[in-house]
Amino acid sequence: MQVAFVFIGLILFLMLMLKDKKILLGISGSIAAYKAVIITRLLIKAGAEVKVIITPSAKDFVTPLTLSTLSKNKVLSEIFSGDEWENHVMLGRWADLMLIAPLSCNTLAKMANGICDNLLMAVYLSATCPIVVAPAMDEDMWHHPSTKRNIHTIISYGNHVIPVDKGELASGLFGDGRMGEPENILHFLENFFNPVLPLKGKKALVTAGPTNEPLDPVRFLSNHSSGKMGIALAHELRGQGAEVKLVLGPVQQPFKMDGLNVSHVKTAEEMYDACILEFNQMDIAIMAAAVADYTPVTTESSKIKKKEDSITMEFKKTKDILKRLGEMKNKNQVVVGFALETDNEIQHAKEKLMAKKADMIILNSMKDEGAGFGGDTNKVTVFDKNGGEWRFETRSKQDVAKDIVNTIIDLYYA
Repeated sequence: MQVAFVFIGLILFLMLMLKDKKILLGISGSIAAYKAVIITRLLIKAGAEVKVIITPSAKDFVTPLTLSTLSKNKVLSEIFSGDEWENHVMLGRWADLMLIAPLSCNTLAKMANGICDNLLMAVYLSATCPIVVAPAMDEDMWHHPSTKRNIHTIISYGNHVIPVDKGELASGLFGDGRMGEPENILHFLENFFNPVLPLKGKKALVTAGPTNEPLDPVRFLSNHSSGKMGIALAHELRGQGAEVKLVLGPVQQPFKMDGLNVSHVKTAEEMYDACILEFNQMDIAIMAAAVADYTPVTTESSKIKKKEDSITMEFKKTKDILKRLGEMKNKNQVVVGFALETDNEIQHAKEKLMAKKADMIILNSMKDEGAGFGGDTNKVTVFDKNGGEWRFETRSKQDVAKDIVNTIIDLYYA
């Protein structure tokens, strides 16, 4: 009886959150397609308007008649039916959200590679609405490297993935890959439309990219930082509700800056000044930029000519941004630094954590494959001032940003 009341309460709550939402439900070929019938019913009960697209192989698991009866709309399957043509472009523009559940391994691969061989894929590739997917496959398929790569790829396209469950699978095995339960999928959609944002009202400062220290009008001292990690952190902080100020060094490729307040700087001095100017207003500061440790004492006013066999230049230390913020911070501010190390990594990271008076240090080791400058992946270990340590395996920089921001939330804002 108590379980029944909880379920009824969930449905009533979702009715408020999903009422009048236009949901385009895509169903691909998987034994989990039976759950799409329950999802359709729950969405209709919640007051949503539902249109269903089913792949030809999905018809082996669930009938269009059942889905059309529940959704009160014709179920769509073919781009051409008789002398009629389904306008896949308008379907993707009609919806407030497109949910693909179940997402089979085959359809996942098509999404990752832009293969358009059925109506569902045509709608997906032309959709302007957000896309949410609920994968469903056997454990070995779920853990295969190609599946992991395809999941990371569709996430990089801006799609949202509902985590799989662990449980009994169609093969008879017990493990990861089971599609989320319909009630949990609806709860995910409710949070999507009405997100609980743990950093709402907070302000965050992030630095990213390299700095360029001029030697003369045409040359400078710099490093290989791409800015990808810092920019991923800025977007993740914004996604968790924070108002983000990004201080960005001279990166070599364009990035999406939607919703970010960006200050472009070139030198370590300019980055220092920009951070000091903003820091007092901030709740969180993440120093992810690869700031030059040294800068020329003098910058030549004209190009240095190639005359001698060797040249000697004098350099001085740049101002230490992380150390200064550690000295300035109050008890309500969280300061996070990065440590890119090549030897004695853990010792050096912990020493930096204490010396800079930071709250957390993110360690990168140049010895770890998939970590360091320029790439799309990273591998980090997080240390906090109270002795905590969290290790994360090699993942996309977007996923690493989630790990770091979630650790900050768990420690300081839970």
